[in-house]
Amino acid sequence: MRSTFARWYASDVGYSFRTSPVAIVAASIAFVCVFCAVFAGWVAPHNPFDLTTLVLSDARLPPAWQDGGSRQYLLGTDDQGRDILSALIYGARISLIVGVTSVILSMIIGVGLGLLAGFRGGWTDTVLMRVCDVMLSFPAILVALLMAGVGRAMFPNAHDTVAFGVLILSITLTGWVQYARTVRGSTMVERNKEYVQAARVTGVPPRRIMFRHVLPNVLGPVLVLATIHVATAIITEATLSFLGVGVPPTSPSLGTLIRVGNDYLFSGEWWITIFPGLMLVLIALSVNLLGDWLRDALNPRLR
Repeated sequence: MRSTFARWYASDVGYSFRTSPVAIVAASIAFVCVFCAVFAGWVAPHNPFDLTTLVLSDARLPPAWQDGGSRQYLLGTDDQGRDILSALIYGARISLIVGVTSVILSMIIGVGLGLLAGFRGGWTDTVLMRVCDVMLSFPAILVALLMAGVGRAMFPNAHDTVAFGVLILSITLTGWVQYARTVRGSTMVERNKEYVQAARVTGVPPRRIMFRHVLPNVLGPVLVLATIHVATAIITEATLSFLGVGVPPTSPSLGTLIRVGNDYLFSGEWWITIFPGLMLVLIALSVNLLGDWLRDALNPRLR
């Protein structure tokens, strides 16, 4: 483990990271957000979704530094007396789970289909690319809304797990196209190179050539795209939750918290919606900055 980290630290990517203040700050912010989200049960001062611990008399308390605030609730409380800071930590965990899971599924589907289309060519490439063109003709948020609405109509009394599955599926269906087109273009370049031709001459099966020889050489752009896509998936999830078709109210994400606080934005309780919005911006911005740095680090022409 230490030798692996030492090799990475001494590599060009490691040097690019430790000499980039923006990448270090973005990685630190992303690490803190992910750490707090993963260990929310230990980091959060309260469990905001445990109804037995809520005190309605503590509803809509301002942040601790304002008049009427309480040190028990650092960022104030919402309309039900839930601690805003704890709600942010638990809500970020839900947003990150949905975003990362949908990106992983999109990457698996898109990379597989793009690799197949670029390597096989012919009618396989034509059919898959026409499907991609059809998917790109619809706005991503519209497809996600359609899938989420159909899923809720088919399972009106479904458990929260099914609701999460429908949300992840709706984001996945709008995200795999970018991976497929990116991998397809890189594969079409790689399949005509000498090492692929040599593998064919020696009798290596096409499937082994695709996954053993071509795939490792087309993953660079995929990693950059996946990093940026995480932020996009989180924002899409927040948008769907804000519109009321995202995660269930019993497990609110950052988008749900923003929607709830939006009703109190002009009545003086600004903290109910401002802090979830800032948390969402912070996560998306840090991930996007990491993606920009990774793009530059993996491309020698941009160094």
